[in-house]
Amino acid sequence: MNLPNHDERVETIVQRVRELAVTGQTAHIDKGGVHHFVPRPCDARFRSRKLDTSALCHVLEIDPERRRCIAEPGVRFRDLVRATLPHGLVPTVVPELEGITLGGAVAGCSVESTSFRHGGFFDSVEEIELITGKGELLVLSPEHDPAAFHMIHGSYGTLGVITRLSFRLAPAMPFVRMRYIRHRSFPEFHAALRARCDAGDVDFIDGIIHAPDHLTLCLGEYVARAPYVSDYRREDIFYKSTRHRALDYLTTEDYLFRYDTECHWLTRTVPGLEHPLVRRLLGKYVLGSTNLIRWSQRLSPVIRQLQRRPDVVVDLFIPDRRFSDFYRWYAREPRFFPLWVIPYRLPVVYPWLATEHAQRLADSLLIDCAIYGMPNDEAERDWSAVFEAETFACDGVKTLISRNHYTRRRFFEIYNQDNYTAVKQRLDPHALFHRDVYEKLHPAE
Repeated sequence: MNLPNHDERVETIVQRVRELAVTGQTAHIDKGGVHHFVPRPCDARFRSRKLDTSALCHVLEIDPERRRCIAEPGVRFRDLVRATLPHGLVPTVVPELEGITLGGAVAGCSVESTSFRHGGFFDSVEEIELITGKGELLVLSPEHDPAAFHMIHGSYGTLGVITRLSFRLAPAMPFVRMRYIRHRSFPEFHAALRARCDAGDVDFIDGIIHAPDHLTLCLGEYVARAPYVSDYRREDIFYKSTRHRALDYLTTEDYLFRYDTECHWLTRTVPGLEHPLVRRLLGKYVLGSTNLIRWSQRLSPVIRQLQRRPDVVVDLFIPDRRFSDFYRWYAREPRFFPLWVIPYRLPVVYPWLATEHAQRLADSLLIDCAIYGMPNDEAERDWSAVFEAETFACDGVKTLISRNHYTRRRFFEIYNQDNYTAVKQRLDPHALFHRDVYEKLHPAE
């Protein structure tokens, strides 16, 4: 285990935190590479002093017998999968973009097609090493300081600097066999989705609603051998393949990052970038989430001049009991497709949820409805705000990585202000990492 070098890297950051703390200025964590917050007009989230944590990017230990891994927060999931897969193991939940980091998956809320069984990535975490805003180094776990441990989830870097994570791994095989089951009506699709989640007889479950009469349930299973493998990293496009294929095989790594080449939707927004010839010639430079996010950030000033508002990019967690209500509205009003659907079972009620809102959820199975790249230029309504309001009306929870419109009062009807404030006062009493999570995620546009 690479702890001596790890300890040295952490000590350097501890000293830097202590230096920043005495200035009284706000700082933000810069892990290096691209960040996966969606760009916004006049974005102030990253204008504060920078705390460089890019050195924390090492896998420290893999224990195949105990199915455990210890790693630093800047490790990208692509690199983690490449380290664990030779042992027949992968993280319990692997976010779909290669450049997402372990720390980002914890500080945000990452789910994927194993979430019907495992919850989010955070639900596999057993221990967190953290630098507080006072420059103290703590080790948090569900047994030791559970209040602080659980509030790190979804705190978006406002409570401290994660420096090390210990988490569980799950068995894996070299290939994934995919079956695509098409449905012509939402009730039929929803019933099939719920039945497969309850049965738990496959390894991966998600769905892509291509149109109101074309709903595809995607079921995946690990297999040791494959008669062929499809390649969606070059000319072919994964999400489009689910419209017409019934069966497919991918390597496990390619399955886990099947949406990375397009960054879900971004290639669709650039004329010609879904054309095979263009992809063949320019793919090395423009395809893949890291390339696409870099280009979108570079071009965002130009894009802002051409758009009234940024496109909608959001994940909405809707209780399964209200999924039909939400979809009836969605198919009638926004009608933007494809709509990505991921079932997400909550192992516990997270302490960062406000008590009354957690009671409103009233369901352990949430449906992540992902809307990526919906145009938002209508003069009379801002779809980003509409989705936020509709999610609340359906007793759900919206992710916070893009545009947020909540008033402070409404925000803390959803997120537990008492629990957050108690931990904030202990870990970051001088607000080095923003005054609170609401302030960081609601900068003025």
